[in-house]
Amino acid sequence: MLVIDAHGHQTLVPQAHLDFREAQTLRLKNPDKERPLLPKYSDDELSEIIETNQLRLQRERGSDLTIFSPRASRMEPHIGDSETSVDWARACNDMIRRVVELYPNNFAGVCQLPQQVSGGMPVPLDDAIAELERCVQELDFVGCNLNPDPSGGHFSAPPMTDRYWYPFYEKMVDLDVPAMVHVSGSCNDCLHATGSYYIAADTNAFMNLMTGNLFKDFPELRLIIPHGGGAVPYHWGRYRGLADMLKIPPLETHVMNNVFFDTCVYHQPGIDLLFEVIDTKNILFASELLGAVRGIDPNTGHFFDDTKRYIDALKLSPNDAHAVFESNARRVYPRLDAQLAARGL
Repeated sequence: MLVIDAHGHQTLVPQAHLDFREAQTLRLKNPDKERPLLPKYSDDELSEIIETNQLRLQRERGSDLTIFSPRASRMEPHIGDSETSVDWARACNDMIRRVVELYPNNFAGVCQLPQQVSGGMPVPLDDAIAELERCVQELDFVGCNLNPDPSGGHFSAPPMTDRYWYPFYEKMVDLDVPAMVHVSGSCNDCLHATGSYYIAADTNAFMNLMTGNLFKDFPELRLIIPHGGGAVPYHWGRYRGLADMLKIPPLETHVMNNVFFDTCVYHQPGIDLLFEVIDTKNILFASELLGAVRGIDPNTGHFFDDTKRYIDALKLSPNDAHAVFESNARRVYPRLDAQLAARGL
């Protein structure tokens, strides 16, 4: 059995990458400055970062492969114009591709999208569609991170079931890739990015999907709601009850054939609840390595984000363990499945 971590980010990057972003932000303040060139850095610099962080933790914690994307909190679709967003997404995605090329057995790429806002409202998704095509067709990525709130915490975008999103969904289905529904950093002081905004956006995304009929139009669309599905498993009775009140079909058929939750839940009782409430076929193992919570839990002496430890403690049947750690990810990410099959895995 492979252990596939479905949610990882490159949170540590070469200095040249940071310098490039700084040059972009300076240009936004002074449009007369030239558009900065994409960053350059050596494979050795990139390898040192990966080997001392994500790769080391993979080995220590017993995972084999991470579905890897740029740092979510720095996607920042609310910052800049089209050129800024496109160049930033390209720089971030090219870096992920280089990591995959250096460690093809340990990482699979998922892309950041150049989503933008204008006057607080999201702009059409043409740039995002073009970057998705580039990343899947040229860089061999297996999925994408789709931001349901490009405004950065003001929730000015239409619901995820709105036809605004349909051109992007059509391209996802055409390319046979899923999207992780993942917001970025918060520019709203009322919403702490990882403690409030992420969980609120996850929960809101599920409610969008529940109250719409998206999967009637896109029966093959696959969406991953991270961080354990936000508040949804904890309030599953509320959502089932709302579905009944609103004359919505049962959630098991209306939503859960197309929606999946990951295991980025950082304590044993939370994992216990997730597995008690949500069908195993809808759960993907994930840790969000070097993500939101990096410290050691004083109650256990183990890292909060060592989520494999929590799942191992459940004593799942061999079939359920195989589903959560491997086969569900291969089913949700068919391009990853094809890549692994090509290696005889």
